[in-house]
Amino acid sequence: MQFGVWAPRAREVELVLDGTAVALQPTGSPREGWWSAEADAAHGARYAFRLDGGEERPDPRTGWQPGGVHAASAVVDPSTFTWTDQDWAGRDVHGAVFYELHVGTFTPGGTFAAAVGHLDHLVDLGVDVVEVLPVSAWDGPWNWGYDGVAPYAVQHEYGGPDGFAAFVDACHARGLAVALDCVYNHLGPSGNYLGEFGPYFTDKHDTPWGAAVNLDDTGSVEVRRWICDNALRWFRDFHVDALRLDAVHALVDDSDRHVLQQLADETAELSAQLGRPLGLVAESDLNDAVMVTPTAQGGRGMTAQWDDDVHHALHAWLTGERQGYYADFGDPEVVATTFEEAFFHAERFSTFRGKEWGKKVDRAAVPGTAFLGYLQTHDQVGNRAVGDRIGHLLSPARQAAGAALYLLGPFTPMVFMGEEWNASTKWQFFTSFPDPELGKAVSEGRRGEFGQHGWDAEDVPDPQDPATREASVLRWDEVDRDGHARMLSWYRTLTGLRRSVPALADADLRQVRVDVQGNALVLHRGDHRVVVTLGGGADVDVEGTPVEVVAAWTEGAEPELLGEGVRTPSEGVVVVRVA
Repeated sequence: MQFGVWAPRAREVELVLDGTAVALQPTGSPREGWWSAEADAAHGARYAFRLDGGEERPDPRTGWQPGGVHAASAVVDPSTFTWTDQDWAGRDVHGAVFYELHVGTFTPGGTFAAAVGHLDHLVDLGVDVVEVLPVSAWDGPWNWGYDGVAPYAVQHEYGGPDGFAAFVDACHARGLAVALDCVYNHLGPSGNYLGEFGPYFTDKHDTPWGAAVNLDDTGSVEVRRWICDNALRWFRDFHVDALRLDAVHALVDDSDRHVLQQLADETAELSAQLGRPLGLVAESDLNDAVMVTPTAQGGRGMTAQWDDDVHHALHAWLTGERQGYYADFGDPEVVATTFEEAFFHAERFSTFRGKEWGKKVDRAAVPGTAFLGYLQTHDQVGNRAVGDRIGHLLSPARQAAGAALYLLGPFTPMVFMGEEWNASTKWQFFTSFPDPELGKAVSEGRRGEFGQHGWDAEDVPDPQDPATREASVLRWDEVDRDGHARMLSWYRTLTGLRRSVPALADADLRQVRVDVQGNALVLHRGDHRVVVTLGGGADVDVEGTPVEVVAAWTEGAEPELLGEGVRTPSEGVVVVRVA
């Protein structure tokens, strides 16, 4: 087996394989600064690198850390995986129903194997793509995944690389595509040894997490290769169908060719080789469709991107919250603008940012499905002080209304795990750093942050307390209970309509119109209308003659069709077909 490592500043590099040291030689291949050696090893063999006689360190491209992020790496041989998905043709992410899933809290077991036991639930729900929160190895057993320090590795407690491969295979067997959340903009605070090997970071730029990943400074060619090779590996070796790229606005790159463009082009090449679609879904705060514009047209080449404006517009209108970044949202007219234009902050002033933000979307060129719309995400739930879900803030009728708007709207919809049955469990911020000093700093920092916003420290869950993670685990025993079962049935109805009614899957933003009538909002989708009323019932005018109530969530009496509208007896939502 060939072992190699990029260490351009080292004078001497040793491979420590199962306790035996082997000298590596500078090879200049595949590029300058690489060292390599051949040695006998198999899947699972432990190894580390030693630079200039220093401490043993994990491989910067380690695929498995069975002993934790500070210990030796383990060899991963993808040929040992058992695949049964030879007939899997892949899935284009445009218009697919996404389901955001955190492996560690999706089930009490918190493993890939345990998650497989609930995949049929996702099939019945109408899910197309399972988006898995980051699995790259971090320090400690439990974490959201954004403190990873080994982007090539799969967290051992989840089941390691073998467990992830089996999970992807099981998804494909059920017709589910898999998207993996990848974090390339920063590394976590414990176990990051990359700087000892080479210039993986630069002081040329700043990020919210400290020094920026080196994308345009000395040595950046190799760092960019480290990122792109990682992404291609998930597609090739683990049969992943799409990647969700975390906070790409923090990938600061002044090169002539942005790293996202490089990744997009290389992904397209691999897609052609494999004969199946491969997607790149960016989380971007820029509100600029250049992100989803092809590289040949000067864009970043992403397949789709998250659209927080959709969330903010729905959340603020339904809940009434207007603090922080919700300041410009909350009115139904803002919901209308966002659904029609994809972004609300598009050459408009952003109060939260203190300046004009975003660019208008060319609706003739960019489909609505290039943007992911949602009612909640891990960020929007977990970054609240106590991790309360949308169902903790709204009546079931209002949640049902919000779900109807984004699931039947022009965007690619995404459900956050448990949302579909209005899960009673909160989803809180948790960590499990073994280092007591780091753990204390995280706990105090979290409570201090929300203390500045008026929360008592005792009311903010301690991220390091195991009970915080345990309280965030979904309770599958409640799925069939009355209120939860009704919500689950509603979500299934909506995804079914999206699949069976072409007008409800139309991605042409030019065909989207939203009317506001007092406490009512009407979303036009071809020959269907999604009618939402808040604060009580109403007689709502709709364009066209209503001929059928396709679906409804109201309390008490049933909705009535009028000659030119719909009578809703209570707060809720009615989907009607018009002549």
